[in-house]
Amino acid sequence: MTNIGVTGHQQIPAQALEYISSGIRTILRGQPRPLVGFSSLAVGADQLFAEEILAEGGELHAVIPSDDYESTFSGEELHKYRRLLAAALSVTRLPRTQPDEAAFDAAGLWIAENSELMVAVWDGAASRGRGGTADAVAHARQLGRQIRVVWPEGVSRD
Repeated sequence: MTNIGVTGHQQIPAQALEYISSGIRTILRGQPRPLVGFSSLAVGADQLFAEEILAEGGELHAVIPSDDYESTFSGEELHKYRRLLAAALSVTRLPRTQPDEAAFDAAGLWIAENSELMVAVWDGAASRGRGGTADAVAHARQLGRQIRVVWPEGVSRD
């Protein structure tokens, strides 16, 4: 079994979407089976990864950062979150009362600690608050996890 976690940006430029989806697929296809993907199902990278792990026949394990996490979603992203959560074969709910930076940081740390490989949909920039992609990558590095960064050169999130 290969445990693969994801960390990544919520805001992904439209011109980067296909590159990132393709990159995630390539990484997943190169891993020994069965696959278990850990994701907090956040908008952006986490939802893209969750869709790809399911498409590859892997098991989705949702890591929910806090109570009331669903309140951070709206519209199509909320629908996608609910659909992916329903598709998850297992769920870990962290003991946090509110969806804040501390809860998001705890989810990123949990994912890094329980993964052999981290897929980082990351432009290489510092986090824009506690619990961002750079924080999860730094923790995964401290743990000696394999990290695969997926981000197209020359594309900025801004």
